[in-house]
Amino acid sequence: MNESLLYVGNLPYSIEKDDLEAIFLNAGNVLSAKLPPRQSDGRSMGFGFVEMASNVEAKKAVEMFNNKEIRERKISVNLARPRTASFVKHSSE
Repeated sequence: MNESLLYVGNLPYSIEKDDLEAIFLNAGNVLSAKLPPRQSDGRSMGFGFVEMASNVEAKKAVEMFNNKEIRERKISVNLARPRTASFVKHSSE
């Protein structure tokens, strides 16, 4: 498991990748920031992933930003968990 990868939930739909990266730079070096788009219209789905340079910086980011208000929404920040079988789409479906 990558202990420097963060799941960021309850993001405002108006937030962009650069905004997310800029916020988390306050906790340390950001290697990447991703906002998966909805397939239907390309808009943000309200969550994203931030990869910090180290697990120490990731833990600091969780402490700094979990339950912090960003654009009038309290975001949740946690270490990302690995995908489980429930996320895998089966070819027979």
